[in-house]
Amino acid sequence: MKLIENVREKARQTHKRIVLPESTDERVVAAAVMMKSEKIATPILVGNPDSISQLAERINISIKDIEIVDPISSNRYREFVEAYYEKRKHKGTTLGDAESIMINPTFWGAMMVEKNLADGCVSGAITTTGNVLRAALQIIGTKPETPTVSSDILIITPNADRIWSFADCAVLPDPTAEQLADIAIATAETHRKVVKEEPRVAMLSFSTKGSAKHAFVEKVSRATEIVKKKRPDLIIDGELQLDAAIVPKVCEKKAPGSPIAGNANVLIFPDLGSGNIGYKLVQRIGGCEAIGPIIQGLKKPMNDLSRGCSTEDIVNLSAILCNLA
Repeated sequence: MKLIENVREKARQTHKRIVLPESTDERVVAAAVMMKSEKIATPILVGNPDSISQLAERINISIKDIEIVDPISSNRYREFVEAYYEKRKHKGTTLGDAESIMINPTFWGAMMVEKNLADGCVSGAITTTGNVLRAALQIIGTKPETPTVSSDILIITPNADRIWSFADCAVLPDPTAEQLADIAIATAETHRKVVKEEPRVAMLSFSTKGSAKHAFVEKVSRATEIVKKKRPDLIIDGELQLDAAIVPKVCEKKAPGSPIAGNANVLIFPDLGSGNIGYKLVQRIGGCEAIGPIIQGLKKPMNDLSRGCSTEDIVNLSAILCNLA
Protein backbone atom coordinates (compact mmCIF):
# COMPACT_ATOMS: atom_id res chain seq x y z
CA MET A 1 0.00 0.00 0.00
CA LYS A 2 1.61 3.21 -1.17
CA LEU A 3 0.45 5.38 1.74
CA ILE A 4 1.91 3.03 4.35
CA GLU A 5 5.12 2.68 2.36
CA ASN A 6 5.43 6.47 2.24
CA VAL A 7 4.60 6.82 5.95
CA ARG A 8 7.22 4.22 6.89
CA GLU A 9 9.86 5.82 4.66
CA LYS A 10 9.18 9.25 6.16
CA ALA A 11 9.36 7.71 9.65
CA ARG A 12 12.82 6.34 8.85
CA GLN A 13 14.00 9.86 8.13
CA THR A 14 12.76 11.24 11.48
CA HIS A 15 14.78 8.89 13.76
CA LYS A 16 12.09 8.97 16.46
CA ARG A 17 11.85 6.91 19.66
CA ILE A 18 8.53 5.11 20.24
CA VAL A 19 7.70 3.55 23.59
CA LEU A 20 5.61 0.35 23.56
CA PRO A 21 4.30 -0.34 27.08
CA GLU A 22 2.56 -3.69 26.51
CA SER A 23 5.59 -5.98 26.39
CA THR A 24 3.68 -8.98 27.78
CA ASP A 25 1.98 -9.29 24.37
CA GLU A 26 3.87 -11.10 21.62
CA ARG A 27 2.46 -8.81 18.91
CA VAL A 28 4.04 -5.82 20.63
CA VAL A 29 7.43 -7.47 21.07
CA ALA A 30 7.37 -8.62 17.43
CA ALA A 31 6.45 -5.07 16.37
CA ALA A 32 9.44 -3.70 18.29
CA VAL A 33 11.73 -6.11 16.46
CA MET A 34 10.22 -5.16 13.09
CA MET A 35 10.53 -1.43 13.81
CA LYS A 36 14.17 -1.90 14.80
CA SER A 37 15.14 -4.17 11.90
CA GLU A 38 13.45 -1.96 9.28
CA LYS A 39 14.80 1.21 10.93
CA ILE A 40 11.31 2.73 11.11
CA ALA A 41 11.87 3.97 14.66
CA THR A 42 13.82 3.16 17.81
CA PRO A 43 11.46 1.08 19.97
CA ILE A 44 11.48 1.09 23.76
CA LEU A 45 9.75 -1.80 25.55
CA VAL A 46 8.41 -1.34 29.08
CA GLY A 47 8.48 -4.28 31.45
CA ASN A 48 10.58 -6.92 33.14
CA PRO A 49 13.61 -7.77 30.97
CA ASP A 50 13.62 -11.45 31.95
CA SER A 51 9.93 -11.88 31.15
CA ILE A 52 10.34 -10.10 27.81
CA SER A 53 13.35 -12.26 26.93
CA GLN A 54 11.39 -15.42 27.74
CA LEU A 55 8.49 -14.26 25.55
CA ALA A 56 10.87 -13.45 22.67
CA GLU A 57 12.50 -16.86 22.98
CA ARG A 58 9.10 -18.55 22.97
CA ILE A 59 8.10 -16.88 19.69
CA ASN A 60 11.59 -17.37 18.26
CA ILE A 61 12.69 -13.76 17.74
CA SER A 62 15.75 -11.86 18.93
CA ILE A 63 15.41 -8.70 20.99
CA LYS A 64 19.11 -7.97 20.94
CA ASP A 65 19.84 -4.21 21.05
CA ILE A 66 16.21 -3.29 21.86
CA GLU A 67 15.96 -0.98 24.86
CA ILE A 68 13.89 -2.27 27.78
CA VAL A 69 12.82 -0.11 30.71
CA ASP A 70 11.50 -1.67 33.91
CA PRO A 71 9.57 0.90 35.99
CA ILE A 72 10.18 -1.00 39.22
CA SER A 73 13.98 -0.94 38.93
CA SER A 74 14.36 2.29 36.93
CA ASN A 75 16.36 5.11 38.50
CA ARG A 76 13.66 7.45 37.17
CA TYR A 77 10.87 5.83 39.18
CA ARG A 78 10.91 8.42 42.00
CA GLU A 79 11.16 11.27 39.49
CA PHE A 80 8.11 9.96 37.62
CA VAL A 81 6.16 9.41 40.85
CA GLU A 82 6.83 12.98 41.97
CA ALA A 83 5.92 14.35 38.55
CA TYR A 84 2.62 12.48 38.49
CA TYR A 85 1.83 13.51 42.06
CA GLU A 86 2.41 17.19 41.23
CA LYS A 87 0.11 16.94 38.22
CA ARG A 88 -2.71 15.21 40.08
CA LYS A 89 -2.53 16.25 43.75
CA HIS A 90 -5.22 18.89 43.17
CA LYS A 91 -7.51 15.97 42.29
CA GLY A 92 -6.80 14.27 45.61
CA THR A 93 -4.06 11.93 44.38
CA THR A 94 -1.65 10.92 47.13
CA LEU A 95 2.00 9.93 46.84
CA GLY A 96 0.92 6.37 47.50
CA ASP A 97 -1.51 6.55 44.60
CA ALA A 98 1.22 7.92 42.36
CA GLU A 99 3.59 5.11 43.37
CA SER A 100 1.01 2.51 42.32
CA ILE A 101 0.00 4.27 39.12
CA MET A 102 3.55 4.75 37.84
CA ILE A 103 4.12 1.00 37.88
CA ASN A 104 1.40 0.77 35.21
CA PRO A 105 3.30 0.44 31.89
CA THR A 106 0.92 2.66 29.89
CA PHE A 107 1.18 5.49 32.42
CA TRP A 108 4.94 4.99 32.46
CA GLY A 109 5.03 5.23 28.66
CA ALA A 110 3.00 8.44 28.74
CA MET A 111 5.41 9.93 31.29
CA MET A 112 8.37 9.02 29.07
CA VAL A 113 6.76 11.05 26.29
CA GLU A 114 5.99 13.93 28.67
CA LYS A 115 9.63 13.95 29.86
CA ASN A 116 10.92 13.87 26.25
CA LEU A 117 12.50 10.46 26.78
CA ALA A 118 10.39 9.17 23.89
CA ASP A 119 8.76 10.91 20.93
CA GLY A 120 5.52 8.94 21.08
CA CYS A 121 3.69 6.12 22.87
CA VAL A 122 1.56 3.39 21.30
CA SER A 123 -0.65 1.31 23.61
CA GLY A 124 -4.01 -0.44 23.52
CA ALA A 125 -3.25 -3.98 22.30
CA ILE A 126 -4.26 -5.28 25.74
CA THR A 127 -5.28 -2.00 27.42
CA THR A 128 -8.73 -0.43 27.12
CA THR A 129 -9.15 2.81 25.19
CA GLY A 130 -10.35 4.43 28.41
CA ASN A 131 -7.12 3.65 30.23
CA VAL A 132 -4.92 4.71 27.30
CA LEU A 133 -6.72 8.05 27.05
CA ARG A 134 -6.71 8.46 30.84
CA ALA A 135 -2.93 8.13 30.89
CA ALA A 136 -2.57 10.52 27.96
CA LEU A 137 -4.88 13.17 29.41
CA GLN A 138 -3.58 12.99 32.98
CA ILE A 139 0.10 13.10 32.03
CA ILE A 140 0.50 14.66 28.57
CA GLY A 141 -2.61 16.83 28.41
CA THR A 142 -4.24 18.60 25.47
CA LYS A 143 -3.14 21.30 23.04
CA PRO A 144 -4.28 24.76 24.21
CA GLU A 145 -5.33 25.77 20.70
CA THR A 146 -7.42 22.62 20.04
CA PRO A 147 -8.08 21.04 23.44
CA THR A 148 -10.61 18.49 22.19
CA VAL A 149 -9.32 14.90 22.03
CA SER A 150 -10.63 13.10 18.96
CA SER A 151 -9.66 10.46 16.42
CA ASP A 152 -8.95 10.31 12.71
CA ILE A 153 -9.45 7.17 10.62
CA LEU A 154 -7.65 7.07 7.27
CA ILE A 155 -9.87 5.50 4.61
CA ILE A 156 -8.22 4.15 1.45
CA THR A 157 -10.24 3.01 -1.56
CA PRO A 158 -9.77 -0.60 -2.80
CA ASN A 159 -7.76 0.56 -5.82
CA ALA A 160 -5.82 3.03 -3.59
CA ASP A 161 -6.68 6.01 -5.80
CA ARG A 162 -8.22 8.11 -3.01
CA ILE A 163 -7.57 8.67 0.68
CA TRP A 164 -9.95 10.35 3.11
CA SER A 165 -9.68 11.30 6.76
CA PHE A 166 -12.86 10.48 8.74
CA ALA A 167 -13.37 12.12 12.16
CA ASP A 168 -14.39 11.69 14.89
CA CYS A 169 -14.94 7.93 14.80
CA ALA A 170 -13.78 6.71 18.22
CA VAL A 171 -13.76 9.25 21.07
CA LEU A 172 -16.39 12.00 21.53
CA PRO A 173 -20.06 10.93 21.37
CA ASP A 174 -21.78 14.31 20.95
CA PRO A 175 -19.37 17.20 20.32
CA THR A 176 -20.45 20.81 20.73
CA ALA A 177 -19.97 23.25 17.85
CA GLU A 178 -16.71 24.38 19.46
CA GLN A 179 -15.48 20.83 19.87
CA LEU A 180 -16.50 19.98 16.31
CA ALA A 181 -14.43 22.93 15.12
CA ASP A 182 -11.42 21.62 17.10
CA ILE A 183 -11.89 18.19 15.52
CA ALA A 184 -11.96 19.73 12.03
CA ILE A 185 -8.75 21.72 12.59
CA ALA A 186 -6.91 18.78 14.16
CA THR A 187 -7.98 16.37 11.43
CA ALA A 188 -6.92 18.76 8.69
CA GLU A 189 -3.44 18.91 10.23
CA THR A 190 -3.26 15.13 10.63
CA HIS A 191 -4.23 14.69 6.98
CA ARG A 192 -1.64 17.22 5.86
CA LYS A 193 1.19 15.60 7.85
CA VAL A 194 0.38 11.93 7.18
CA VAL A 195 -1.19 11.88 3.71
CA LYS A 196 0.86 14.85 2.45
CA GLU A 197 -2.18 16.42 0.77
CA GLU A 198 -3.69 19.85 1.16
CA PRO A 199 -6.76 19.22 3.35
CA ARG A 200 -10.19 20.07 1.92
CA VAL A 201 -12.57 19.85 4.85
CA ALA A 202 -16.28 19.06 4.57
CA MET A 203 -18.47 19.53 7.66
CA LEU A 204 -21.09 16.83 7.15
CA SER A 205 -24.79 16.94 7.92
CA PHE A 206 -28.11 15.67 6.60
CA SER A 207 -28.56 19.19 5.21
CA THR A 208 -26.72 21.15 2.53
CA LYS A 209 -26.60 24.92 2.95
CA GLY A 210 -29.84 25.24 4.86
CA SER A 211 -31.88 22.64 2.95
CA ALA A 212 -33.14 21.45 6.34
CA LYS A 213 -33.72 23.28 9.61
CA HIS A 214 -32.74 21.57 12.84
CA ALA A 215 -30.52 22.11 15.87
CA PHE A 216 -28.19 19.37 14.57
CA VAL A 217 -27.74 21.32 11.34
CA GLU A 218 -27.18 24.59 13.18
CA LYS A 219 -24.41 22.99 15.24
CA VAL A 220 -22.50 21.98 12.09
CA SER A 221 -23.02 25.39 10.52
CA ARG A 222 -21.72 27.16 13.65
CA ALA A 223 -18.73 24.84 13.83
CA THR A 224 -17.87 25.69 10.22
CA GLU A 225 -17.89 29.41 10.99
CA ILE A 226 -15.70 28.89 14.06
CA VAL A 227 -13.10 27.08 11.94
CA LYS A 228 -13.16 29.82 9.32
CA LYS A 229 -12.43 32.43 11.99
CA LYS A 230 -9.72 30.39 13.72
CA ARG A 231 -8.07 29.09 10.57
CA PRO A 232 -8.92 31.24 7.53
CA ASP A 233 -6.16 29.41 5.64
CA LEU A 234 -8.08 26.12 5.60
CA ILE A 235 -10.25 25.08 2.66
CA ILE A 236 -13.52 24.23 4.38
CA ASP A 237 -17.25 24.26 3.74
CA GLY A 238 -20.42 23.22 5.53
CA GLU A 239 -22.93 22.18 6.28
CA LEU A 240 -22.82 19.64 3.44
CA GLN A 241 -24.45 16.31 2.74
CA LEU A 242 -21.98 13.57 1.91
CA ASP A 243 -22.77 13.47 -1.82
CA ALA A 244 -22.22 17.22 -2.11
CA ALA A 245 -18.91 16.83 -0.28
CA ILE A 246 -17.39 14.13 -2.51
CA VAL A 247 -19.24 14.20 -5.87
CA PRO A 248 -18.43 17.29 -7.99
CA LYS A 249 -21.60 17.14 -10.11
CA VAL A 250 -23.80 16.92 -7.01
CA CYS A 251 -21.90 19.77 -5.39
CA GLU A 252 -22.52 21.95 -8.46
CA LYS A 253 -26.26 21.50 -7.96
CA LYS A 254 -26.53 21.55 -4.18
CA ALA A 255 -23.72 23.96 -3.23
CA PRO A 256 -22.65 25.96 -6.27
CA GLY A 257 -19.53 27.98 -5.63
CA SER A 258 -18.40 25.78 -2.75
CA PRO A 259 -14.61 25.91 -2.22
CA ILE A 260 -14.73 22.14 -1.74
CA ALA A 261 -16.29 21.62 -5.20
CA GLY A 262 -17.18 18.02 -4.38
CA ASN A 263 -13.55 17.06 -3.76
CA ALA A 264 -13.35 16.86 0.03
CA ASN A 265 -10.61 14.65 1.47
CA VAL A 266 -11.38 15.38 5.15
CA LEU A 267 -14.87 14.41 6.29
CA ILE A 268 -16.00 15.68 9.69
CA PHE A 269 -19.04 13.84 11.02
CA PRO A 270 -21.48 15.64 13.33
CA ASP A 271 -21.34 12.97 16.06
CA LEU A 272 -19.61 9.74 17.02
CA GLY A 273 -22.53 7.56 15.93
CA SER A 274 -22.47 8.72 12.33
CA GLY A 275 -18.67 8.71 12.20
CA ASN A 276 -18.26 5.21 13.62
CA ILE A 277 -21.03 3.76 11.47
CA GLY A 278 -19.79 5.61 8.40
CA TYR A 279 -16.24 4.33 8.49
CA LYS A 280 -17.35 0.74 9.18
CA LEU A 281 -19.79 0.87 6.26
CA VAL A 282 -17.12 1.87 3.77
CA GLN A 283 -14.71 -0.64 5.31
CA ARG A 284 -17.02 -3.67 5.46
CA ILE A 285 -19.34 -3.06 2.51
CA GLY A 286 -17.22 -0.78 0.35
CA GLY A 287 -14.03 -2.79 0.75
CA CYS A 288 -11.96 0.21 1.83
CA GLU A 289 -8.91 -0.06 4.06
CA ALA A 290 -9.27 1.69 7.42
CA ILE A 291 -6.12 2.78 9.27
CA GLY A 292 -6.37 4.10 12.78
CA PRO A 293 -7.75 5.52 14.93
CA ILE A 294 -5.12 8.25 15.14
CA ILE A 295 -5.61 10.16 18.39
CA GLN A 296 -5.61 13.96 18.02
CA GLY A 297 -5.63 16.96 20.35
CA LEU A 298 -2.82 15.89 22.70
CA LYS A 299 0.23 18.07 23.34
CA LYS A 300 2.49 15.17 22.38
CA PRO A 301 1.82 11.99 20.38
CA MET A 302 0.21 9.01 22.09
CA ASN A 303 -2.00 6.54 20.30
CA ASP A 304 -4.55 3.88 21.08
CA LEU A 305 -4.64 0.50 19.34
CA SER A 306 -7.53 -1.82 18.71
CA ARG A 307 -7.23 -4.88 20.93
CA GLY A 308 -7.63 -6.94 17.75
CA CYS A 309 -4.59 -5.27 16.19
CA SER A 310 -1.86 -7.13 14.32
CA THR A 311 1.89 -6.65 14.56
CA GLU A 312 1.71 -4.72 11.28
CA ASP A 313 -0.96 -2.42 12.75
CA ILE A 314 1.32 -1.58 15.68
CA VAL A 315 4.24 -0.83 13.36
CA ASN A 316 2.07 1.29 11.05
CA LEU A 317 0.60 3.41 13.86
CA SER A 318 4.07 3.85 15.32
CA ALA A 319 5.26 5.08 11.92
CA ILE A 320 2.32 7.49 11.75
CA LEU A 321 3.26 8.85 15.19
CA CYS A 322 6.78 9.46 13.90
CA ASN A 323 5.25 11.59 11.12
CA LEU A 324 3.22 13.56 13.68
CA ALA A 325 5.88 13.97 16.38
